[in-house]
Amino acid sequence: MDRREHHRAQLRLPVRIRWNTPFGQKTEICKTLDISRGGLLAPCQETHAPGVPLWVTFPYDSSMGEGQPEMAARVVRVMPVRNVNGNTSGNGVPHERAVALHFASSFRGESNGNGHAKERERRGSPRRALALPVRVRPEHVPWFEEAMTIDVSAHGLRFLSNREYQEGARLLISFEPTVLAPWPTNAETAARVSRIEAVPESAVLAVAIVRES
Repeated sequence: MDRREHHRAQLRLPVRIRWNTPFGQKTEICKTLDISRGGLLAPCQETHAPGVPLWVTFPYDSSMGEGQPEMAARVVRVMPVRNVNGNTSGNGVPHERAVALHFASSFRGESNGNGHAKERERRGSPRRALALPVRVRPEHVPWFEEAMTIDVSAHGLRFLSNREYQEGARLLISFEPTVLAPWPTNAETAARVSRIEAVPESAVLAVAIVRES
């Protein structure tokens, strides 16, 4: 019995998938097998595990370059392409897997990095959900981490990270030039880590930072 929440349509449209790794971000461009309001199914050559968070640009237009909106998503299941609707992908790549993705409205942590309950929200400016590549590095470290923002405000933001940061640590934040960048892109912005949250069913952490005035 089909338990899908939304009806799906068999459409082949370009989609770009972005995900974080311990060594930086990776992207893959493929075409959907089917889509719905809640997610999509696409054949991928890269390996993705169920539960892993990633970001989707859909439909993807290669002529527009960077700056296209990205949606947070999560891998819900992976299957051989030949088992999807009884057909193969038709492109002669036998090791592809069909990855089912569910769009996520937001990532909400349930505790800080030490397992303590979430504190009352003290945000001084409204935030908006925005998935955008961001470069993060500790003040005295020349190598940055490529991460993705969860939400941003005029005074701070949250990003998902594969690394561990300490509360109170001073970080330098930068964005690639794009119309979507929430802060200036011509220089690094200094910020402090204000909160670290565990992301349910994931090994990554949600790190909240506040801009220094």
